[in-house]
Amino acid sequence: LQKSLNETFGADKYSEARKEVLTNMFSRPMQMALYFCTGVLEDETLFRHYALNVPFYTHFTSPIRRYADIIVHRLLSASLGASSPIKMEKEAIQRQADHCNDRKMASKRVQELSTDLFFAIFVRVRA
Repeated sequence: LQKSLNETFGADKYSEARKEVLTNMFSRPMQMALYFCTGVLEDETLFRHYALNVPFYTHFTSPIRRYADIIVHRLLSASLGASSPIKMEKEAIQRQADHCNDRKMASKRVQELSTDLFFAIFVRVRA
């Protein structure tokens, strides 16, 4: 797909913008990753990462960026014995995960609407 996009859009001053917008639009149907507490899910197949083909996976970035990452860091630290256990019930952790998922979905929707607006303006100007 990437090779096709590179060949299709040429080298004019708008080629990168066209490629970026369409690449974004192509990736929308992909399932978005969700935060969840493993203690509330019994089906361990839900823990796997499809693209990486690993049975157990967790993702986090720098804990200064997102609250979900702070929780993951703390849980991993406690599970490795590097810190004391978190004093939260698994249902409370799942509520936090649900809230983070809701915020992430809202943010994604705003980003998509912004991209749609940019693309509509781009097409209108170029028509």
